[in-house]
Amino acid sequence: MAAIYENEGLTPELSLQVAQMLHDDDAFRAHSRDELGLDLEALTSPIEASLASAGSFALGAAMPALAMALVPAGTRVAVTLITTLVALALLGYVAARLGGARPVRSATRLVVLGAGSMVATTIIGRLVGTTV
Repeated sequence: MAAIYENEGLTPELSLQVAQMLHDDDAFRAHSRDELGLDLEALTSPIEASLASAGSFALGAAMPALAMALVPAGTRVAVTLITTLVALALLGYVAARLGGARPVRSATRLVVLGAGSMVATTIIGRLVGTTV
């Protein structure tokens, strides 16, 4: 760590002293911040992550479920397929915007993977002789 502080312009003696003091105070926090660039206060907690995941899962499932409940039986498969893909695109876009990623890329990835999952589920269902 002393080399980091020395590269920032401190003298070798002061760099060593600062590194030792920070290491003695909270070694994990000091190394995380200065060597890895992590702000431990800014990291998401596992509980927050699980709540966000549960919320997005419920929201993503609600859209196709509502669509399926509100349309006639003959159009349910098509409407559910379209609604599911739209929900995946919307959630992918929103999640990327909130997380600082590229929204279109994220939405596209979710739609492609979601469509692939639906195709795989349909194929497996037909292979085992059931409708999924």
